[in-house]
Amino acid sequence: QVQLVESGGGLVQPGGSLRLSCVASGSSFSLTAMAWYRQALGKQRELVASISTSGLNTNYADSVKGRFTISRDNTKNAVYLQMNMLKPEDTAGYYCNIVRGTMTPVPLVNWGQGTQVTVSS
Repeated sequence: QVQLVESGGGLVQPGGSLRLSCVASGSSFSLTAMAWYRQALGKQRELVASISTSGLNTNYADSVKGRFTISRDNTKNAVYLQMNMLKPEDTAGYYCNIVRGTMTPVPLVNWGQGTQVTVSS
């Protein structure tokens, strides 16, 4: 059974940076695309970024383009989200998932606990 463990969230001031990590266990990680999602209080979960199995293809939500970077390390079964120039509207719980496809990813496994990102002065 696949388990996803996210970490790296915290409280940061506007304009600051954070790097989120997600480690997946129990799967053929290098054979699957991955994605980061976020869910703000009272809102639906939304796609933030996705990355192909090789890491060569990435896609981003318009709201984070130019500020966030998704990457992966298949030797560590890990996917990362580097978040720069953070804004208060980036405040949310962030979740990773194994997905089918990168343009319109479909989450394939149960969600992990996520990691909270709060952007506030």
